[in-house]
Amino acid sequence: MSKPKLFGISASRAIRAIWGMEETGIDYEHIPVTYGADSKAGDYLAVNPNGRIPALIDGDLQLFESMAINLYLAKQYGGALYPANAADEARAWQWSVWAISEIEPLQMQIVVQKLFTPEDKRNPAVTEGATNSLQRPLKVLDAALQGRDWLVGEAFSVADLNVASVMYLMRAIRFSYAEHANVQRWADACYARPALARALARA
Repeated sequence: MSKPKLFGISASRAIRAIWGMEETGIDYEHIPVTYGADSKAGDYLAVNPNGRIPALIDGDLQLFESMAINLYLAKQYGGALYPANAADEARAWQWSVWAISEIEPLQMQIVVQKLFTPEDKRNPAVTEGATNSLQRPLKVLDAALQGRDWLVGEAFSVADLNVASVMYLMRAIRFSYAEHANVQRWADACYARPALARALARA
């Protein structure tokens, strides 16, 4: 059977799935498709008709969406990375969905303003509003991490991977967790993982 193929570049949201693949430790083929014209080409659209990255081919399976890719990789190849019981599995799904519904839309407002909008056209009110709105979900995350190192179980799992990988963009915009000590402690531990360093070293 051929090696799994993962499409995307580390300097994009695809870092989530590249990190996930590196956490499994399996051998795979990394194909550095960007979010530019190559992700809109016909051969790539046959893999992901949305024309976005990342995407995965593993045998007969073709999969897009980073959270789904990581949940699959963790369950198929990740051993203890994937929860061992139905309750913890549901919690891992919960946190994965939570990250892209509660955190990502707000953080992307700041990312767009700070990284993709010319300085003279930026709207400080957008950044301030999103920053203020992020305090609510961050309080939820901080409370969930009170007295525990990880979101689900006693070790780093796909729940931590998915939430931390979504929030990784906050590092690029120098977003502060100063008011949320548990989040800061947890994020530091997640981002210190060797698998993330390996993922970032890829194209």
